[in-house]
Amino acid sequence: MSDKRDYYETLGVEKGVSEQDLKKAYRKMAMKYHPDRNAENKEAEEKFKEVNEAYEVLSDTEKRNLYDQFGHAGVNQNQGGFGGGGFEGFGGFEDIFSDFFGGGFSSGRRSNGPRRGGDIRVDITLTFEEAAFGVQKEIEFLRTEDCHTCGGEGAEPGTGTSTCPDCNGQGQVRYAQRSLFGETIQVKECDRCHGKGKVYDTPCHTCKGHGKIRKKKKMTIEIPAGVDSGSVLSLRGEGQLGAKGGPRGDVKVVMRVKDHNLFVRDGNHVMYELHITFAQATLGAEVIVPTLEGKVKYKITPGTQSGTMFRLKGKGIPVLNGYGKGDQYVKVIVDVPSRLTDEQKERLIEYAVSTGEKDEFSSKPKGFFNKVKDALS
Repeated sequence: MSDKRDYYETLGVEKGVSEQDLKKAYRKMAMKYHPDRNAENKEAEEKFKEVNEAYEVLSDTEKRNLYDQFGHAGVNQNQGGFGGGGFEGFGGFEDIFSDFFGGGFSSGRRSNGPRRGGDIRVDITLTFEEAAFGVQKEIEFLRTEDCHTCGGEGAEPGTGTSTCPDCNGQGQVRYAQRSLFGETIQVKECDRCHGKGKVYDTPCHTCKGHGKIRKKKKMTIEIPAGVDSGSVLSLRGEGQLGAKGGPRGDVKVVMRVKDHNLFVRDGNHVMYELHITFAQATLGAEVIVPTLEGKVKYKITPGTQSGTMFRLKGKGIPVLNGYGKGDQYVKVIVDVPSRLTDEQKERLIEYAVSTGEKDEFSSKPKGFFNKVKDALS
């Protein structure tokens, strides 16, 4: 992945670019390198692919966030796991050229060949512990399947077919389209036969001639340890059915992790606030500290100040798809008592006098007592 150009550099924009400016930059680059304007130019063809890939990632909020955090590794489309591929498929350049030219460039090969099915997004919610340690989850979603009645043909079993009169059996129609560059030939799938080149005497009663139906799918998946809110698990080939023999799309499982009532996550580290008494901070004590893996003992040294931070090594969250764990960082909070008995207040005054504050307070014990009373009552 190291030889790949930065996506922002590919499109000639800065990180943080707005959606509108990103689209403008993409239009400009896509027009410059489009194959219809650069026939037999392999370099331009490669540039066009780079531009499309960059826009596919940066125009999708989830993938752009992954790319900004992890670079190309976060959106690698050639491997399974997290960050691999888009949520709804990519039709960006066709949409943009349609807006810009009123139809855009097209080719028969793209229009009439096998096409990959669309992706499906599934959102799931995990507890803090499930995200930290991994868990099995059952997911459910709707996807397209070949019709069980007609086997995906679209015709009622036992009935015949005839050549589509709109496309003469070609599965696509062509028409001239005027643009800024003159007249171009627009090629699109036939609306009547949906690219099959034939029409049915009697459409299938189950799928109404489409050949496909929507069906509920249930799966049990393994969520690996270390995921966080925004993590994406790609289930290859489990998405929508492809067209004309094309492969299925993917299912993108997007994670949302609930907050914990004790811990706060910081990357692979866990943050925790430990409240101790004034006496424990002053004299030292052995305390119990909760962690994700259970309770552990820790010795508070005498004279510990509020705000002191200590580390419990290896008590954090596992590294996603890697080795090792983060740590747990514990911030000590010394709780000052809010209510004292008269006897306790008197002893606190005696302590203050014994530590060198005698000159200030021994002649004015009542004044100091009132200050203590005001502060602690």
